[in-house]
Amino acid sequence: MTPRLQQEYREKTVPKMQETFGIKNRLAVPRLEKIVINMGVGKAIADVKILDAAVKDLATITGQQPAITRAKKAISNFKIRENLPIGCKVTLRRARMYEFLDRLVNVALPRIRDFNGVSTKSFDGQGNYSIGISEQAIFPEIETGKLSNTQGMDIIFIFNKGPQEQTRELLRLLGMPFTKK
Repeated sequence: MTPRLQQEYREKTVPKMQETFGIKNRLAVPRLEKIVINMGVGKAIADVKILDAAVKDLATITGQQPAITRAKKAISNFKIRENLPIGCKVTLRRARMYEFLDRLVNVALPRIRDFNGVSTKSFDGQGNYSIGISEQAIFPEIETGKLSNTQGMDIIFIFNKGPQEQTRELLRLLGMPFTKK
């Protein structure tokens, strides 16, 4: 069964993008390739249980087991040794990616206090978009009573191609609430 947002992308978003930007071929419309969610857990140096809790929370949010990231080199000022576990990440593709985007846009982002939309200045040169979230408690899957410490995350939307204007319009049509500035 295809996710609701993926169906909407195929049936409504692609024709609107073709009409807006004058694209003749459906395959020339930019599409979302993957979403990467990263949690850097600096406190894991002192206590490994914090990293285990972050891995469990990220697995609950995404529905996929995260990979543990390790330090590439030692930094003595931060008490980091080489190959020390310092975070976790998940790469979502296809159906899980669209399900996560749907939950992020329609459920999680509106739960942020005093939320006015996400910034339009977080696009890179290739048209990819990144946002940072300060705590994982905005996702309804996480039980806030059982949280020992709050943990932020970075979410990166990676597109196959396309200028920044086209990828911004694609995200807007998929429901991303950008600020009105």
